[in-house]
Amino acid sequence: MLTLEQVKSKSAGRLSNLHPAVLAGANELIRRSYNRGVPIIITQGMRTIAEQNALYAQGRTKKGNIVTNVRGGSSYHNYGLAVDFALLLPDGRNVSWDMNRDGDGDKVADWQEVAQEAKKLGFEWGGDWTSFKDYSHLQMSFGLTTAELRAGKKPTAQQVKAALSMINGGEPDVNKDTPVNITLNGRKLTTGLMDNDTTYAPVRTIAEALGAQVAYDPRTKTVNIVKE
Repeated sequence: MLTLEQVKSKSAGRLSNLHPAVLAGANELIRRSYNRGVPIIITQGMRTIAEQNALYAQGRTKKGNIVTNVRGGSSYHNYGLAVDFALLLPDGRNVSWDMNRDGDGDKVADWQEVAQEAKKLGFEWGGDWTSFKDYSHLQMSFGLTTAELRAGKKPTAQQVKAALSMINGGEPDVNKDTPVNITLNGRKLTTGLMDNDTTYAPVRTIAEALGAQVAYDPRTKTVNIVKE
């Protein structure tokens, strides 16, 4: 069986030039996945504009299957804010993109185990996207669009601090001194908190006021809002 250090070494060459929070998250994801019996490898990290354009051409003006819908400058990879992963097979040389593989025999697909851990670390998973799903893709957008990133906008120091706190096992500090009223069509529903342009508010109160139902899955730590 490969040691954790051996597994980590497989990804080392693809972690350069990543944003510090993404780098920390990727390394922690490798560790947590390994502890769940699922060795992984980071197959892509920082990607240049030229590399992104070459990928975009694949399946369009070049041979191959379409693997991305975005041109250079429009991918979070181009800013060191995204990584792609694959399952590392026991021989330590081959990889797998089999989303149904259950190499650790726990009756949960290895791929899903990795995605679960990634989301706990603050990554957005491409498998949750509603249109062009990218199951190997993980990103930290910090609430920024790629247009804003192209314009030179960057995550704030407070956002980075909160991300690193989550990755390192802490909880981000929320400024509790700025209460705000949450209203619906002028009618007050509840009180929330505003911190660094982020509003914290009770999900259930707001969802039910909009006619939706809220359920919490403790296994995946997911709040699910359903409106029929």
